[in-house]
Amino acid sequence: MTMRITPQMTARNTIRDLNGDLNTLSKLQSKMSSGKEITRPSDDPFGASRALELRGEIGGLQQYQRNVDDGTAWLNVTDAALGKIGDAVQRVRELLIQASTDSAGPQAREAAAAEIDQLIETVKQEANVQYAGRYIFAGTATDRLPYQLAGPDTFGGNTDKIQREIGPRVEVDVNTDISRLFGNGQGAADNALLHTLRDIADDLRAGDGPRLRDTDIVRLDRNFDALNTIRADVGSRTNRLAIADSRLGALEENSIALLSSVEDADTVETLIQYTTQQAAYNMALKAGSNVVQNSLMDFLR
Repeated sequence: MTMRITPQMTARNTIRDLNGDLNTLSKLQSKMSSGKEITRPSDDPFGASRALELRGEIGGLQQYQRNVDDGTAWLNVTDAALGKIGDAVQRVRELLIQASTDSAGPQAREAAAAEIDQLIETVKQEANVQYAGRYIFAGTATDRLPYQLAGPDTFGGNTDKIQREIGPRVEVDVNTDISRLFGNGQGAADNALLHTLRDIADDLRAGDGPRLRDTDIVRLDRNFDALNTIRADVGSRTNRLAIADSRLGALEENSIALLSSVEDADTVETLIQYTTQQAAYNMALKAGSNVVQNSLMDFLR
């Protein structure tokens, strides 16, 4: 059985093909204007799913980088404060050596003791340093003063850790337990820094040269070594964060490149496809005008 091809069928087929070409041309034009290979999930379901995964991955890496930046700033403030405490301890040692000699008179020792009193307040002030409105040496009790100025030498914070996550299940401590160094003063008799500094001031006023030379300076040096150990630990954590920051930056750059390969359109290739499709559409229009040109007079003949 032979099927008769009517002019109406030819016209419908031609219009359908033209609409298909026009739709393809429109998609290419949208791709060129947006610069994206995927503008909606239906364009490439697998690619769209992969792009969502990569965007989530990039967001996580950027959060880790913010955590690293915050931790680094916290540790930098900590190191600066410890450095000033170290300077104060060194000054105490100079005064101790000068005033512990038998040639030092009561006035010189009293002057040295008075300066040490001020240096004690200085180191306590550095223990109360803040970062972003939080006391960095107070443990998790960041709203409480670690040490009261012109008050008792007891620690007012806690020894809980504050951590920053710098990778999946990877955390770094950003705070430092200053109470290990400072202690709780003479009442605790813990031979920590504040206890030692108070004893040095008292021994200077008492004129106890042998105790100053034989005992106090040894205790002070031991505390200074403990301070340097803490500073070394802070430095090692800072270096670890710097390495993590570099690694996270490289991972983010790689993920962005992968996302671009999935989402972004190849400009040159898209332009070639658009030009080719536009030429094909124009040719189809011309061919269609030759095919679909019947009028009423054609049917009346």
